[in-house]
Amino acid sequence: MEKVLVSDIMTRNPITISPETNLLECAKKIVKKKVGSLLLVDKKRLVGFIAEKDILWALVKKSKQDLKTIKAIDISPKKIATVKPSTSLKEALSKMKKLKFERLPVIHEGEIAGIITVKDILNFNPEIYPELEEFAKIREESKKLKLIKEAKRKRRDGVCEECGNFNILYMVHGRLVCDSCRDDI
Repeated sequence: MEKVLVSDIMTRNPITISPETNLLECAKKIVKKKVGSLLLVDKKRLVGFIAEKDILWALVKKSKQDLKTIKAIDISPKKIATVKPSTSLKEALSKMKKLKFERLPVIHEGEIAGIITVKDILNFNPEIYPELEEFAKIREESKKLKLIKEAKRKRRDGVCEECGNFNILYMVHGRLVCDSCRDDI
C-alpha cells in the first residue's frame, strides 16, 4: 500500500458545482449522481467542499430560510484538507483517519484532479477494512463522549438506569439517573 499512489485509485472527474449553486440544487445533484459530496470549483480551482451532512445541517439549523437562498459557498468549510496525486495511499488514509474525513479532494498544480474516498480505498484493498472499522469505532466513541458531556450539562427526560422510572435524568458516574436515585448514589 506504500507504493500505491492516490492517483492510481482516485475518482477522476469528480462531481463539481459552482460556489454560487443553492443548496436545493446541491441536494438534487447529490441524489441524482449518487455521491456523498460535491466540490465547489471556480475556474478549475477548488474553493469549497460540501457534503450531504452539510446540507442536512443547513436544513435543520436554517430551516426558516429557503434552501434556494443559501449558496453552497456559504456553508462550505473555509479550510479544506487535500492531497496530491503523488501522495501514497498509506499517507492519504492516515490523513483521513487523523482528520476523521471520509474523502479528500486531490489537487495537482493548484487544480482539481479528482477525489479519493474511503470507498475507493476499500474497493482497491478490502484487506484494510479492519483499519477502517477501527476508524468508525473511534468516531462513534467520540460521538458518545460528546453526548455524555452534553448530558452532564443538561437535564433530559427518560428512563432512570437505577430504578426504571420515567423522570428527569441526570448524568452521575456515567449513568443516567433520576433525582431520587441521584441522592442515593
